[in-house]
Amino acid sequence: MSIKERMSGNEAVAYAMKQIDPDVMPAFPITPSTELPQNVANYIANGQMTTEFIPVESEHSAMSAAIGAEAAGARTMTATSSAGLAFMWEMLYVASSSRLPIVMAVVNRALTGPLNINCEHSDSMGARDSGWIQIYAENNQEAYDNFLQAYRIAEHEDVMTPVMICQDGFIVSHGVENIELIEDDKVKAFVGEYNPKHSLLNGPMAVGPYATSPYGMEAKRAQAEGVNRAKDVIVAVGEEFGKMSGRSYGLYEGYCLEDADYVIVAIGSACGTTKDAIDEMRAEGKKVGLLKVRVFRPFPAKELTDALKNAKAIAIMDRAESYSSQGGPLAAELSAALFAAKSKAEVKKIVYGLNGRDYRVEDAKNVYAELERIAKEGNDDPFEYTYIGLRE
Repeated sequence: MSIKERMSGNEAVAYAMKQIDPDVMPAFPITPSTELPQNVANYIANGQMTTEFIPVESEHSAMSAAIGAEAAGARTMTATSSAGLAFMWEMLYVASSSRLPIVMAVVNRALTGPLNINCEHSDSMGARDSGWIQIYAENNQEAYDNFLQAYRIAEHEDVMTPVMICQDGFIVSHGVENIELIEDDKVKAFVGEYNPKHSLLNGPMAVGPYATSPYGMEAKRAQAEGVNRAKDVIVAVGEEFGKMSGRSYGLYEGYCLEDADYVIVAIGSACGTTKDAIDEMRAEGKKVGLLKVRVFRPFPAKELTDALKNAKAIAIMDRAESYSSQGGPLAAELSAALFAAKSKAEVKKIVYGLNGRDYRVEDAKNVYAELERIAKEGNDDPFEYTYIGLRE
């Protein structure tokens, strides 16, 4: 029987960390993820975890220590946000290219310039090509559930790739909701023990070696295969998790999507707001729907375009500005996928919620109204993309 609780997103993920009880957690505090290592340290001090907690002097050191621990054969996790993730940049690539299945909780926050501590996806989206799997949560329940699935994905012999479990800063991380926790024994059985085939303590092994031209490209190709194979593993783990918890997960979630003419595609907490707008508009007879992207890396191009094949108009929503003149990262990748799939739907690219700017039910309704208009009249906007909530 599940355990009903009220928790913030950070509390829920910290509880998942306690239940998994990894071997090592190096971490450095940064808002809004500070509560995660703080809670883990409390659990350890209270005798509820056996994890070796390593307080370090920076996020670069945190990822360096995580790489060393994981390479030695220890199940390892960490957590960070924003500039902390940026400070890890060099080591993110070392971790992924070394095929180390580290799991990191990323509490999404705007990257500095200007300084801001509120929600934005610029931190994790900036690391989208670092070779890490990226899974995003809409709410507290999903943040907890995603973290419990992470090691099963990362440590799978066909994958062996680090995973970021992302949640929206403050909106999810500090917002308190009713959630269902899974009993400790079931979590332990589901996650299982970590028994790596190769580690520094089991024999000679090079970690982060220098790769000359005749070998480096093959290493990159092998790494890409591990990321690509993760799609099937993510789906299989999500189905198995559903049998245990009653909550199944895939690469994406459709909400009123099958017969929808007008579809918003989004990531994270904005999806909950959009669902509220859909419920109200469906009651008025409007055929609107949502495609929530749960997994951004590996990017499920075919799966998303198949899910959107009946849409007349699509709004692709990004909580990050990529300064490409083409919108945000999701818009760029999904637009390319729709083009390759020969989609005839009108596409609207939108940037929203930067530096924590509110995204409201009314905003979602306005997007759907614009989609209905361009489906009938065509997209005559002279700009490649637009903003929601921008003060003119």
